[in-house]
Amino acid sequence: MTNNASLKDITTQVRRDILRMVHKVNSGHPGGSLGCAEFFVSLYFEIMEHDTSFSMDGKNEDLFFLSNGHISPVFYSTLARRGYFPVEELNTFRLIDSRLQGHPTTHEGLPGIRIASGSLGQGLSVAIGAALSKKLNNDPKTVYALMGDGELQEGQNWEALMFAAAKGVDNLIATVDLNGKQIDGSTNEVLHLGSVKEKFEAFGWVVLELDEGNSLEKIISALKEAKSKLGKSKPVAILMKTEMGNGVSFMMHTHAWHGKAPNDDQLETALSENKETLGDY
Repeated sequence: MTNNASLKDITTQVRRDILRMVHKVNSGHPGGSLGCAEFFVSLYFEIMEHDTSFSMDGKNEDLFFLSNGHISPVFYSTLARRGYFPVEELNTFRLIDSRLQGHPTTHEGLPGIRIASGSLGQGLSVAIGAALSKKLNNDPKTVYALMGDGELQEGQNWEALMFAAAKGVDNLIATVDLNGKQIDGSTNEVLHLGSVKEKFEAFGWVVLELDEGNSLEKIISALKEAKSKLGKSKPVAILMKTEMGNGVSFMMHTHAWHGKAPNDDQLETALSENKETLGDY
C-alpha cells in the first residue's frame, strides 16, 4: 500500500520508463502503454495481494494476466518498479537474448510473467482457467485480466465470455481498455464494436463503467467495487475509458503512436512533460 502522492510519482516514472524503452530501440508500443499506466500502478501497488518473490503456481495470491501483450513496456516497468526484477534490466528491452521481448514470453523465466501474450484475444481464456483452478483448490484470491478494445474483434473473447458466465467464474475481474483506437485507426472505423456494455451484460457478466480510466482515484475505486461484487455466481467486467498516449501531449487524441517510437527531440519533449520522480535506470 502507498499513499496517493506516491502512486502519482510512480505513475510518472512508469511513463518515463515506457518512453525511454521504446526510444532506445526505436521499436515498441508507447500509446496503449501510456494510456494504461495508471491502471497498472493502481493494480500492482494498491489492489492486488501478490508476492514479488514470484512462484509460477500463484497459490494464495492474486493473479494478473495481460492479454493485449503489445503494451509490454508498461507491464515491464510496473513489475520492475514493484520489485519483481532489477529496474536496470529495463535497459535491455527488445534486445536479442533479453528477457524483455516486445511481447511478454515465459521461456526466459521473467518474474511476474505468467503467459506469453503476443497473439491477441487469448488472455481472457487463460485467466478463466486460472480462476477455475483457484476455485477447485479452494484458493480465495482473485484473478485479474486486461484486454484491449480492438482485441474484442477476436472471436475467442466471446467464447470465453460465454463460458465464464455459464460456469459461474465469480472470482474473475476482466478490465477492457476502451481507448477507441487501434493500429489502423479508430475501433469504430476498423470494426465497430457497438455497445460493449450491452454485449457483456447479454453474456451474463456484471459490468461496471469507468469513464475516467486515467485517474488513479477512480481506478482504485472501480477495482474495489468490482471486488465487492465477486462471489455471486457471475464474472465482473470493468469497461475503462482511457486516452491512448496519456501524459504526453503530442501522443494523445490519435492512434498514430500505437506502435511508433519517439525520436530524440520528441523524447526530450515527452520527458519534460513528465519530470523524473524515482530515478531513471
